[in-house]
Amino acid sequence: MQFKTRLTALLGIDYPIIQGGMMWVGRAELAAAVSNAGGLGILTALTQPTPDDLRREIDRCRAMTTKPFGVNLTILPSLNPPPYAAYRQAIIEGGVKIVETAGQSPKEHLEIFKEHGIKVVHKCTSVRHALAAERLGVDAISIDGFECAGHPGEDDIPGLILIPAAADKVKIPLVASGGFADGRGLVAALALGAEGINMGTRFCATAEAPIHDNVKQLLVHNDERATNLIFRKLRNTGRVAKTTVSDEVVAILSRPETGFGDIAALVRGVKGREALETGNLDAGLIWAGQVQGLIHDLPTVDQLITRIIREAREIIRARLAGFVSS
Repeated sequence: MQFKTRLTALLGIDYPIIQGGMMWVGRAELAAAVSNAGGLGILTALTQPTPDDLRREIDRCRAMTTKPFGVNLTILPSLNPPPYAAYRQAIIEGGVKIVETAGQSPKEHLEIFKEHGIKVVHKCTSVRHALAAERLGVDAISIDGFECAGHPGEDDIPGLILIPAAADKVKIPLVASGGFADGRGLVAALALGAEGINMGTRFCATAEAPIHDNVKQLLVHNDERATNLIFRKLRNTGRVAKTTVSDEVVAILSRPETGFGDIAALVRGVKGREALETGNLDAGLIWAGQVQGLIHDLPTVDQLITRIIREAREIIRARLAGFVSS
């Protein structure tokens, strides 16, 4: 049975659940599993070293699923930016019809994606940025609350406020992101005005996630307090799992006269990849949200999505209905 919202209609999926585009994690194994289970799986473009590698990963994912899947293209400021236009072309030539953009404005890419019939979901962390993206013509907004893994912005607005604040003003479908792991979260997101949820950390703790079991066990055993906010003094706040590495980053940046150069070796992306792939938790940063406190097992993706939808239906039909009297 489908779970219908404007988001499921827009993306052609059974359930309003999107797998976030996560660096080093958004690979074919996970994306295909999410799509096969009725959600929307997402490949992460920049996880692939070159646009040609992305083409091959798209082909690999398509061999694993006949369902819709998307590609995340995160646009970040850089002195030596990756060849975004070439990655964009790989997405187009790969026949992908859904793109999740994040980071800076998607304006540079939006018109070309639209010319090829590609739906664009833009992830942002504030209502003002959501409205700006809507004016540009994106098809849906993913709004990221302060609880999220990754970069929650600098406003520190949690989802309980940010989601309905965005829903009050954004007219296109809204996806709630940050802090979601179960059916309770899905129902809450719908009640707050969203039409689906985006999950990243929760999908990392599944059988198909292409990361080391040590990392998955860390997510299961951590609680909601086990994150660190890093880069705050640099105005580029990021939320990561609490580990010896992130503790050291926080300690260094808490001292006067320190800056990015003092922690650069600790936070390199290649070191984070090493942690995910080898299970050496002291190698680099592990990006994870406060939702760790709601993660207690390592199901398959299909088991997880089936459970979320079952819980959501039970809450709507039984628990919430029981509070209403005629």
